[in-house]
Amino acid sequence: MTQTRRALIFGMGAATALAACGNGVGGAGAATIDARADSTVNQMYSQYPGTRALGQKAAGMLVMPLVTEAGLGFGGAYGRGALRVGGATVDYYSLVKGSGGLQIGAQQYAHVLFFMTDSALMNFRCSPGWAAGANIEYAIPEGGETLAAETTTSLAPIIAVIFGKSGLHVGATLEGVKYTRIIP
Repeated sequence: MTQTRRALIFGMGAATALAACGNGVGGAGAATIDARADSTVNQMYSQYPGTRALGQKAAGMLVMPLVTEAGLGFGGAYGRGALRVGGATVDYYSLVKGSGGLQIGAQQYAHVLFFMTDSALMNFRCSPGWAAGANIEYAIPEGGETLAAETTTSLAPIIAVIFGKSGLHVGATLEGVKYTRIIP
């Protein structure tokens, strides 16, 4: 029983620490998020040239430059990013993720959601807090592999590209991701 309590306490502490990292106190706000988003998109396009075609076909992109995730039994993740439509930032969002199960470790990564249809983008923007669901196609490039925009865009209205992973986080978990509009 104490093992479970320790895991619960550590998981709650990790989630609290991650949430504290994202507060707006002392932050440079929108300019920092925009600069990080620009850098993330440039890195993605240079490492994975196939994503450039996705970006050109997409109705919008949610760029999350840095997502930090940690867990021991229970875990969480947090990140902030910018929603871009036509290359310009139109809104800012936070990502919060909770998970429970057999897991241990910590990692950081970047991810970009490509909204391939206007209706997918509109549903995202109109929701007060959008939860990632089964309508997302995940593309996790390893090494220098390219992404085929033609095959993936016909399969899903939203494509998530996850890259730039560092750290180690392993396990089998049940998790949920929620995106919420913020004012940085």
